[in-house]
Amino acid sequence: MAFVIKDACISCGACEPECPVSAISCGDGQYVIDESACIDCGACANVCPVDAPVQA
Repeated sequence: MAFVIKDACISCGACEPECPVSAISCGDGQYVIDESACIDCGACANVCPVDAPVQA
């Protein structure tokens, strides 16, 4: 099950460099995760200050 980023995202960018498979990118107003590339490691969730990444 992949992670997704909720609307709580504040676009701080903390999650993007933590993703080992580069599945996170800056979307329209917030970061997004490519669910087909996500390996469900949780690295993004561990560094997010607002708990925006959650398991889908």
